[in-house]
Amino acid sequence: MRKIGVLFLAIIFLFATIGCGNTKVIDGKEYDTYGLLNISDKNPNIEYRTIVGNVIWSIILIETIIFPIYFIGFSLYEPIGIKGNVEKGVVR
Repeated sequence: MRKIGVLFLAIIFLFATIGCGNTKVIDGKEYDTYGLLNISDKNPNIEYRTIVGNVIWSIILIETIIFPIYFIGFSLYEPIGIKGNVEKGVVR
């Protein structure tokens, strides 16, 4: 029984470390994450990527309603760099 508890805690810790996007400072200006409810915060000159961890958490916590609204509505994409200056698969 103790091994199951330790395994369960390890899985929770693993899921806790993925998700949530980070703001990024690009050329001295801080760019924040955006989602479907605050799409006006998106800068057209900045390249964004989907935060897979937030999508996973939204699916896991779908019954709570509040968490998926936050994750999908306000923190679905995170900035990774200036458009045209981003290499495929490389995050700086």
